[in-house]
Amino acid sequence: MGQTITEKILAAHASRERVTPGEHIWIDVDVLMTHDVCGPPSIDIFKREFGQEARVWDPDKLVIMPDHYIFTADPHARRNIEILRVFAAEQELPHYYDVGSARYAGVCHIALAEEGFNRPGEVLFGTDSHTCTSGAFGMFSTGVGNTDAALIMGTGKIWVRVPETMRFVFDGELPPYLMAKDLILTVIGDVGIDGGTYRALQFTGEAVYDLSMEERMTLTNMAIEAGGKNGVIEADSKTIEYVRERTDHVFEPVYSDADARYESERVYDVSVIEPVVAKPHRPDNRASVSEVAGIRLDRAYIGSCTGGKLGDFRAAAGLLKGQEVRIDTFVVPSSTHVAEEMRVETIGGESLWDIFVNAGCKMGHANCGACLGGPIDTLGRTTGEEIVISTTNRNFPGRMGSRDASVYLASPLTAAASALFGVITDPREVLV
Repeated sequence: MGQTITEKILAAHASRERVTPGEHIWIDVDVLMTHDVCGPPSIDIFKREFGQEARVWDPDKLVIMPDHYIFTADPHARRNIEILRVFAAEQELPHYYDVGSARYAGVCHIALAEEGFNRPGEVLFGTDSHTCTSGAFGMFSTGVGNTDAALIMGTGKIWVRVPETMRFVFDGELPPYLMAKDLILTVIGDVGIDGGTYRALQFTGEAVYDLSMEERMTLTNMAIEAGGKNGVIEADSKTIEYVRERTDHVFEPVYSDADARYESERVYDVSVIEPVVAKPHRPDNRASVSEVAGIRLDRAYIGSCTGGKLGDFRAAAGLLKGQEVRIDTFVVPSSTHVAEEMRVETIGGESLWDIFVNAGCKMGHANCGACLGGPIDTLGRTTGEEIVISTTNRNFPGRMGSRDASVYLASPLTAAASALFGVITDPREVLV
């Protein structure tokens, strides 16, 4: 019996010929990422367990990207950044992307890809549940807690249980009104927020491979919203080209065997999928946009690692060009590179950035922003009973700030269409 891509990657990093789902194995880690929320406690545990003068296992394999609570006057958040700065200097870390510096990159999950740390066949861990985003590059990538991160810092190894794999096949040509967000919300609505618990969610099919790398990252990003251990998409020529443009690091793509065994398989025809949302307060509380159309909104949020990439803004700007939003609409790029490209890329001679500004949107710096609530002075943070349509990945009570707010998760197309009318709106009504 053959093995899946996840099993083969884990076997290789355990120096094994093969592994079986359910096995516990020690594996070598290629990259560890942490940020300003979990970095300081991970560092504290590392120093406590390995010694105040201990050195990390490999400075070139540790990436630190502050991105969550950064553009704020909150003294606790600012203290976290100082802890990271001191540690990076002590350890002489080459991959510290300090906020306020020319190196600052933005949201870690997108910046990892842009900076060349996402490489097919490798293993990447991060102190953030959405680290599964990197699986779009044909690698094993998942989130860990602070104690596990400290162990990796000291040894370069971690103990994992091999997950079973659920396979999701999207057949057909993706209609212009659908985005990857609609596909993953469809999956989560089908399996539930615990249907993929400690399983690999593998995505494939014509519609998946027609997606840009950015859009594929949306699929794997939200694997955790189904409880998944990791999300993964096998590398193709588009993957290899993207990676090669950003790194000269040696890597070896890995592919599932033809006779690999999957825990389950679901096949979708994208031609019959409608634009969808996740209603409050769960990512699996799915409804077609047509079912909830007309619900009054207080604000729209277009941003985050799930909805703040260049392709997301290209789609949203196409609807907003020459129009004016009727509700507070916040636009927050996922990375500094995306923010720069928004000022360069044009639609009809007008930059994406200017399209949003002229439509009346409120523009933010590249960061996680209101997706995680953030301090009280965070741009776009909810403070009361707002009803929000958002391109973020979670809509639990308090996720965007106020526990009294109601958040509908949607694609950038649906969020932009809704911002134009102030009510949840099907993008098919706006697309020409």
